[in-house]
Amino acid sequence: MRRICLFSAGLLLFFFTGALPALAGPPPVPGPKVRCPVCGMFVAPYAAWQSSILYSDGRRDYFDGPKDLFRQFFSLDEAGLKSVREVWVTEYYSAQPIPADAVYFIGGSDVLGPMGEDLVPVKGRKAAETFLRDHGGKRILQFDGHQLNPVAAQ
Repeated sequence: MRRICLFSAGLLLFFFTGALPALAGPPPVPGPKVRCPVCGMFVAPYAAWQSSILYSDGRRDYFDGPKDLFRQFFSLDEAGLKSVREVWVTEYYSAQPIPADAVYFIGGSDVLGPMGEDLVPVKGRKAAETFLRDHGGKRILQFDGHQLNPVAAQ
């Protein structure tokens, strides 16, 4: 009887930890020698711009900004895209990690990332429109988990 209970408890633990990967929380801070796989820059010095992709095999790629994150994401083949579990960016105002599909991205602004012009992640539509106006942005985009889509002006 005890073996059945232990087996059942183990099965439940496996089911819940395997079925709920999004509850893992924000990504860990990258180490000092972690490099962006797109441009080769060290990622740790740019905490305000760090972004990451978590894959189903547990591997995580870190990037020095959303621009490089999306270059990597959109270069993945179909199997690579299916293996993506989480996409995180650092929100501009709070400097906190946040899922990429929970923010708006402003392109073409006067706020530059480590590699120059970048996509600036801002939480909330009103904040994104204010940022666009205040920093001369050209467009607002939103990530739906598959692509970046333009956001129509209100």
